[in-house]
Amino acid sequence: MPAVEMKYFDYSQMEVEYLSLADPVLGAAMTRLGRVERQIIPDPFAALIYAVIGQLVSAASANTVWSRMQERLGDITPENLSAVSADDIQGLGMIMKKAVTISGLSKDIFQGKVRLDDLRDLPDQEVIRRLTAIKGVGLWTAEMLLINCLERPDVVSWGDMAIRRGMEKLYGLQKLTRSEFEGFRDRYSPYGSVASIYLWKLSLL
Repeated sequence: MPAVEMKYFDYSQMEVEYLSLADPVLGAAMTRLGRVERQIIPDPFAALIYAVIGQLVSAASANTVWSRMQERLGDITPENLSAVSADDIQGLGMIMKKAVTISGLSKDIFQGKVRLDDLRDLPDQEVIRRLTAIKGVGLWTAEMLLINCLERPDVVSWGDMAIRRGMEKLYGLQKLTRSEFEGFRDRYSPYGSVASIYLWKLSLL
C-alpha cells in the first residue's frame, strides 16, 4: 500500500524546560506524561489534503478516511487526485463540500494555478493569508499545516476543539473563554506548538 512519508515534530528538552518555567501547571503535566510525539506530514500537498479531511471530525474519523484514500487512490499527489472525480473522493467517506475542495485544489496545483512549494520560506501570517485564499481552506486548516507540516514553533489554534478541551482539563475550567485562551497562548510563546502537542494528548485523557 502506498504510504505518505511521516516524521515526528522536532522539539527538544529546551522547549519543555521553557514551558515548565512559564507555566508550572503545564510543566507538571509534561513531567507526568513524558515525551509526547506528534506525527507530521512533511509534504505540503499531502498535509493540506489531510487537514481538509480533518475539518470538524475526530482524529480517528480523519485517519480512517486518510487510510482509505491511500488504499484506493495511491500516492497522495496533485496528479493522482486531480484525475479523480469529486463524487469518487466523497465516496471515501467525507461530505461533498470537502470532496469538492480536494478535487479543485488538486487540479489547481497540478495545473500550476496554486503553488505550495514556497510556503516554507514565508512567515506564519503570510502562509495563513495564502492558504485561506484557497476556497474551502479556513484558518484552522492553515494553522494545522503550519504545525503538522511546516513545524512552525508557535502555533496554538483557538479553532481546534481538542486544544481547547485540553486547556479546560489542564486548568480545571468548565468552559474556556477566548480571553483565557489568549492568556495561555501568550504564556506558551514562543513555543506554543509544543504546548499544543501536550494539550492534544491531555484532551484524550
